[in-house]
Amino acid sequence: MTDTPEYPTDGAADAQASAAQRAAEQPPAPQPEAPQPASPEGEARQGGAPANPATASAARDALGRIRTEVSKAVVGQDQVVTGLVIALLCRGHVLLEGVPGTAKTLLVRTLSRTLGVDTSRVQFTPDLMPGDVTGSLVYDARTAAFSFREGPVFTNLMLADEINRTPPKTQASLLEAMEERQVTVDGDSRVLPDPFLVIATQNPIEYEGTYPLPEAQLDRFLLKLPVPLPAREAEIEVVRRHAAGFDPRDLDEAGVATVASIEDLAAARGEVAQVSLSTEVAGYIVDICRATREAASVAVGVSPRGAAALMSTARAWAWMRGSTFVTPDDVKTLVEWTLSHRIQLRAEAELEAVTARAVLGSVLASVPVPR
Repeated sequence: MTDTPEYPTDGAADAQASAAQRAAEQPPAPQPEAPQPASPEGEARQGGAPANPATASAARDALGRIRTEVSKAVVGQDQVVTGLVIALLCRGHVLLEGVPGTAKTLLVRTLSRTLGVDTSRVQFTPDLMPGDVTGSLVYDARTAAFSFREGPVFTNLMLADEINRTPPKTQASLLEAMEERQVTVDGDSRVLPDPFLVIATQNPIEYEGTYPLPEAQLDRFLLKLPVPLPAREAEIEVVRRHAAGFDPRDLDEAGVATVASIEDLAAARGEVAQVSLSTEVAGYIVDICRATREAASVAVGVSPRGAAALMSTARAWAWMRGSTFVTPDDVKTLVEWTLSHRIQLRAEAELEAVTARAVLGSVLASVPVPR
């Protein structure tokens, strides 16, 4: 599999170094044809009208500044920030998986500050009830009537901390919100704000007292992002900042500012929608997903929803790179983040320590790449 994405930089030297690294780490990518207008028969490349280069560049620069700003508070998690930006562009949700102490909560708070949007945090516990998340009807003695009190889900970025510590009943309370972007209580549907993004965290090494997320809910997450321990140099920087008085609860003191807006995000989404997708690359995406269903070690492979998700994330990544069309390398880059949590392995494969990552690696090696 190709490396997980790094957000493009503005410097020519950085671009050259990144290109050299990619050339050294992976075989030469096939060069697709330049995008063509869609034909009446639907066989040409799919996409909207050509994007305005000035508008696309402004929106890309605005979202690119997010990573720089987040780094003022969070060190060594640039790839995770890139994944979160892709999720925002695709209107998807994210599952963060990492050991405690890797700044997952701080990352979400800092991201919301850079975008100037509202955020809420819910600590999922065994006694948490669905109404504690979505809201509930409260009796008002003064009016002798029930009124709806909004829950923490009515926000832009919702951090569902340790989501696997709460029972399935409460986990399921997020399903409608994540898929339909609304909450229904007592027959009345209430629309959630836009943008709306659920960022859930779970600890991959602790299983006592937890409730594994069901496949139906895992499939609702656009991306599953591993949050690794930082490299030695990054960890030294973390210690140095704390020694200098850094307070993770005070983002103002850290100098984190709002560098993009909801309008920038909306403009960027419009530009992403104009990135063209050839019939050949669409077929490549479908072939990858179908191959997971036929793998001997897989009980349940990637669904058509997963194929659509891979298309969306590859298209967003292509736009972030500055491309106007999706290449097979864009698809490969996002395969692991987008599909790994959608694969259910057979029991015997798990006993043999087979992983979803290994399955996807085999699939990418076996599926022909369009030329």
